[in-house]
Amino acid sequence: MSQDHGPRAAEPADPAGPTAPDTVEVIERELTAFARRARAAAQRLHPELPLVSYTLLAHIEEQQGCSASDLAAHYLLDKSTVSRQLASLLGLGLVERRTSPDDHRVLVLHPTPAGTELLAAAHRRRRDAYEERLADWPAEDLERFAGYLLRYNDA
Repeated sequence: MSQDHGPRAAEPADPAGPTAPDTVEVIERELTAFARRARAAAQRLHPELPLVSYTLLAHIEEQQGCSASDLAAHYLLDKSTVSRQLASLLGLGLVERRTSPDDHRVLVLHPTPAGTELLAAAHRRRRDAYEERLADWPAEDLERFAGYLLRYNDA
């Protein structure tokens, strides 16, 4: 497996400009490198916590509690996949089940204090890494980049 050594410049452009397929290829390659770094960062955070589990934990915290069915629907995952990931989170003591105050038949997932601390530590590390990586970018570039990411993720 090749090592990812950070951002790379796109291949030299054709004088007429890059063609759409070339540009899409660069985008695909760089998003793949980004995803690899995200998986590696999640693995460093907690060796027993895959990126999917980390993502579910973060969503549970953001929603201030949710059900396993909510997770499956939100991420378009099979319920058995969510169940396996939740078993891991429960086993690691990062998530707990509580009875819903609205319907005592429903169990709502909440992060434990350990889960909340793990997420906070991860957020601090990610924020520091982003700030370091983007430190010499002009404000206009950062605003454009943020806008492009929002646009891409909204599509």
